[in-house]
Amino acid sequence: MGLDSGRDRTTHRGRHRRRAARSTRVNDTQIANARPRLAALVEELRDTGALRTPEWVTAFAAVPRHLFVPQWYSQETNEQGLAVWRRRDADDDRGAWLDAVYSDQTLVTALDPATAEQVDDDAWTGLPTSSNTMPSVIAGMLEDLSVRDGDQVWDVGTGTGYLTALLCTRLGSRHVYSTDVVPDLVETARRRLAQLGHEPHLAAGDARDGYPGDASFDRVIATCSVPAVPPAWVEQTRPGGLILTDIALGIEGGVVRLTIDADRSGSGRFTAGGGRFMAARGDAHTYPAANRPAQAPATHTRPTTVTAADIRAHYPFRLLLAFHLPTVELVYHLDDDTGAMAIQLQHPDGSWARAPLSGPQTVTVGGSPELWHRVEDAWNWWNLEGRPDHTQFGYRREADGSAHVWHIPTGRAWPL
Repeated sequence: MGLDSGRDRTTHRGRHRRRAARSTRVNDTQIANARPRLAALVEELRDTGALRTPEWVTAFAAVPRHLFVPQWYSQETNEQGLAVWRRRDADDDRGAWLDAVYSDQTLVTALDPATAEQVDDDAWTGLPTSSNTMPSVIAGMLEDLSVRDGDQVWDVGTGTGYLTALLCTRLGSRHVYSTDVVPDLVETARRRLAQLGHEPHLAAGDARDGYPGDASFDRVIATCSVPAVPPAWVEQTRPGGLILTDIALGIEGGVVRLTIDADRSGSGRFTAGGGRFMAARGDAHTYPAANRPAQAPATHTRPTTVTAADIRAHYPFRLLLAFHLPTVELVYHLDDDTGAMAIQLQHPDGSWARAPLSGPQTVTVGGSPELWHRVEDAWNWWNLEGRPDHTQFGYRREADGSAHVWHIPTGRAWPL
């Protein structure tokens, strides 16, 4: 993945390869050590309701997650006070490795080489580009997928291959298709899957362009986020089929479950599981640089009825804000002079509004004041309606690609 940098680049890469090679061997001892941990994880997923059907309980119990995560990056603060990604693997501490792998957490497995800077032997700064998603999220999505025996399923975002393995275990390899934009990930997943006897259809490329060839599917499940459902996914989904994907709307996103009609439109709703998957991208290694306009100068500061703490605390409200302001981005702002942190909403026209994480209940505005007025209007509506959660909102994609969301109990709609 091109993550290594620093003085001893060649030597470090060689050592990294040797460590990774040793860690990916599957042996009887590893399987024996993993079995009680895997059983405990499956029991936890059942107890929390993430796993609801016997078929998926059986599949999860049969797939050793450690095979797909021989190494990962944990986030920590180093001695210099920097937030870094520390590389971990089985050679560091096998017990700790298995404990991490069989816990219900997302494990980052690759970093963006354009932003990754090595700060010591095993730590980097930078942005993650691939991960093994927390098992409870995967379990919830697979249950929501409602697969039937014989269904053809397209897994968008092969990553480590773990989700692909679960699908193969449940449906059989010949019914499973999977793509990833990173060719190396696809080939690594192919080898891991083969160790379990699975040979699904794998391809490398930008999945937003569709699966190569003339394949069609009963189910599409994507573990990357997109701002809208790509037309190619709709075209390759059979009428009556389902698409399950994370829709990223700038401020917030959520997983939607759409049933595709014969006219290529689709309707559904946001599922109980939240979104926040890594964004789909066309480059195999890095994300495109954000192109943001110059910010307007600050105009005024005033009291506000909704605070940064309110926004941070309520996922359904952030999603509602995204409906109201679908082109607006939410970022965190650090004041260089005071070190104070704030939530900032910024519009593509350069307008912005900033609310501090602590201190006075105020908002500072640059450019149009309308931006924060709409935040307060959304807050008032959400509270008047009893603070509905995200599952109370529907999502509709028309055949021409346009989309809107609506509050199911009242019918109030927002175009996207």
